[in-house]
Amino acid sequence: MRSSNPVFSRADGFNGRGSASGMSYPTQGSPQYAPPAPQYGGQQYGGPTGGAPTGYAPASTERMTIDSVVQKTGLTLGVVVVVAVATWFLTGPITDPQALTTLYTLSMVGALGGFALSMVNSFKRVVSPGLVLAYAALEGIFVGAFSKAMEAQFGSGDGTGLVMGAVAGTFAAVAGTLAAYKFFDIKVGQKFRTWVVAAMFGFVAVSLLDFVLGFFSADIGVNGFGGMGLVMSLVGLGLGVLMLILDFDFVERGVAAGLPERESWRAAFGLTVTIIWIYIELLRILAILRGND
Repeated sequence: MRSSNPVFSRADGFNGRGSASGMSYPTQGSPQYAPPAPQYGGQQYGGPTGGAPTGYAPASTERMTIDSVVQKTGLTLGVVVVVAVATWFLTGPITDPQALTTLYTLSMVGALGGFALSMVNSFKRVVSPGLVLAYAALEGIFVGAFSKAMEAQFGSGDGTGLVMGAVAGTFAAVAGTLAAYKFFDIKVGQKFRTWVVAAMFGFVAVSLLDFVLGFFSADIGVNGFGGMGLVMSLVGLGLGVLMLILDFDFVERGVAAGLPERESWRAAFGLTVTIIWIYIELLRILAILRGND
């Protein structure tokens, strides 16, 4: 079953096409080994004969595990946090509107740069740890600058209000979603996957349209801090949680397919994208609610 997350769609094992014997890419020249492929979730992994996919061969004795995914995700998120904190302190105090404009400009640079690298990472056949960490650094600039701007406009200004609330909420959302996924044994079906992906693309399309319309003073407020912005952020938060469920499902499938250890970086990248999404939507919700007090 193919992953709907473009981050995971480049790795066969995340889509039920890897084999338990491992997977490498076509550049490997070692002889192929094709034991019977395991069954997982009602779908067989492997090529047409039940073995390794055509053109693939074992690349490493190291296999991706839950522990390796957690470690790589922790490192990637650590880079985001370190760069975000550095951005917060290096930009200095907000003493005038120009300083706030600078923060928004910096956040846009980080967001656009992160988006560009996310596209590169999503469509690379072989995951690059360096590019994943570079993405994390750019997202750290975005998160740090945007968080400071939100805190300056709607919070206490020292990070103890909106930012801490959004961080705590993000931890709660990730932990709660993971607990529900494991304890309730959530099964991701094709209809659920299709609905979430369609909703995600629709959400992004509406947000981009509103962003473009803003240049002509014709925006409808979905990216703003009014009632429409609150509704969109609530929808975005819900979508983030649903995407997190898809992420957990595809990581579990990748581990079961016996992907090489380097694919832990791809999993870490996908999880980081979703966690940042959740944090930003929570931050916007808190900012809007504080602004309406």
